[in-house]
Amino acid sequence: MGRASQSCGLACANPAILPRAAQQPTMRRVAVVSVLALSSSQATSQAIAGAPFLTEDPVPVDYRHSEFYVFSTYDRTTDGSDSNFPVFEYSYGVLPDTQLTIGVPFARTAPDGGRTEWGLGDVVIAVKYRFVDETDTSPQIAVVPLAELPTGDSNKGLGNGKIWWRLPVCLQKSWGEWTTYGGGGYVINPADGEKNHAFGGWLLQKDLGEKWMLGGEVFARGKDTVGGRATTFLNFGGSFRFSPDFKLLFSAGHSVSGETHTTAYLGLWWGFGGDEDGRQSGTGSPRDRWWLSK
Repeated sequence: MGRASQSCGLACANPAILPRAAQQPTMRRVAVVSVLALSSSQATSQAIAGAPFLTEDPVPVDYRHSEFYVFSTYDRTTDGSDSNFPVFEYSYGVLPDTQLTIGVPFARTAPDGGRTEWGLGDVVIAVKYRFVDETDTSPQIAVVPLAELPTGDSNKGLGNGKIWWRLPVCLQKSWGEWTTYGGGGYVINPADGEKNHAFGGWLLQKDLGEKWMLGGEVFARGKDTVGGRATTFLNFGGSFRFSPDFKLLFSAGHSVSGETHTTAYLGLWWGFGGDEDGRQSGTGSPRDRWWLSK
């Protein structure tokens, strides 16, 4: 669930005139930002799961309930910065233990010494299916296959250029005010200059009363491009609940090995289809996120 970029040493004003291989680092940054973005869509009984973190959680939207996110992401590397602003994400519980998600990002890439580009990014479509429920002694488990469609202009560094797939398995266990979840999977990316790779992460978070949630994670991915390096991220963040159906999400982090990245996430979450008491079903603390991907 996370993709990062490496320094490309761009010395031109327009990435569109470069061969695809020369454009890859910028696209890697956009991908990381996309991962940050797509990490936003779940709810737990005790704490938010997912957004604003990179690690995927296994909690689907409740049956016939909806979640909507508006957020932005930022990724600074040694050769420039990239962001998604805004990103719109919608999730719906189509069946018990099953949600569908669509995310539409607007991407901005600003290579050092190059021309800033902004426009539609790669649209994400995902399915989350929980096939094991949590008990007092065992975690819940889900699969979350995801496809990113090449709707962004790859010549401007706003997209991947080809459809690619992310195939994770994740699990989660909660006790009291604490929740931990994590997992891993594999990315299949056939675009020029890209490499298939494994990824994984783990997170621990705590509810601090009825309003605040704070947590931290370690997230790692393998070598994702030709000439790239495996990278590990350390991120901290949380949420503030204004009401049962409305929350602020935030996080910031930095790579601790491999390629150099400084990342941040800021977003808003709305829940729809609550119970009679107005609470979002299954969300003692509404859940959140979307992610960086690749």
